[in-house]
Amino acid sequence: MNSKRFALKSLVLATAVLASGLSLAQDKPLKIGVTAGPHAQIFEQVKKVAEKDGLKVQIIEFSDYIQPNAALAAGDLDANSYQHKPFLDQQVKDRGYKIVSVGYTVNYPMGIYSKKVKSLADLKPGARFGLPNDPTNGGRSLLVLQDQGLIKLRPEAGLKATPLDVIDNPKKLKFVELEAAQLARALDDLDAAAINTNFALSAGLTPGKDSIAQENAKSPYVNLIAVREQDKDKPWVAKLVKAYQSEEVRKFIQTEFKGSVLAGF
Repeated sequence: MNSKRFALKSLVLATAVLASGLSLAQDKPLKIGVTAGPHAQIFEQVKKVAEKDGLKVQIIEFSDYIQPNAALAAGDLDANSYQHKPFLDQQVKDRGYKIVSVGYTVNYPMGIYSKKVKSLADLKPGARFGLPNDPTNGGRSLLVLQDQGLIKLRPEAGLKATPLDVIDNPKKLKFVELEAAQLARALDDLDAAAINTNFALSAGLTPGKDSIAQENAKSPYVNLIAVREQDKDKPWVAKLVKAYQSEEVRKFIQTEFKGSVLAGF
């Protein structure tokens, strides 16, 4: 009889300890990686909405496109929100990350900026044109140039086009590949550059106002929330996506960015 009571008490104690552990785990804030600028600004609003649903969120800012996925894959983050699917797909292919998309966020139309000309037509032969040096955004930039009639790409190049895929270049543009975050700061040394909206805004450039050309809004580059594959079905993931895709966040995007950042959900 005593042994049964001891076993029962042990079971109750173990259950209490387990419940306490779960409670502590839930109280630990989710670490969300973002790039500085609009992604960080928007997630501050997401954080407020998520907290109403019982989620605690800690926002961690990065200054490049590589580290947020490396940190997520290593378990230093619970999720990140800064990239589009072509970029994530390339990272998964190149680095073997077990990372998946769980929800769409915003679309940042890529713009072309210049301190030397007021239109693409003013670019002189041999002009130095800056491109992001990562495969997906580099290809995206070239597609913008093709849409604007400045170059022609091999039809099979698709989203991953590189300067080697340029088959017609009437102005003989000289492509200068730099890290995406550096392009805005390099405008003094370039004739023009294709710059991602988040980095343009961080540098004080306003898409539509300061850009001399802009990507078509109907592009495959809608951004997303990414998590480790093992976490994709956890309850907090659905809550986080719901918070991001809330009407409160949509209104913030529309008011704060006035069309330079589009809600992609």
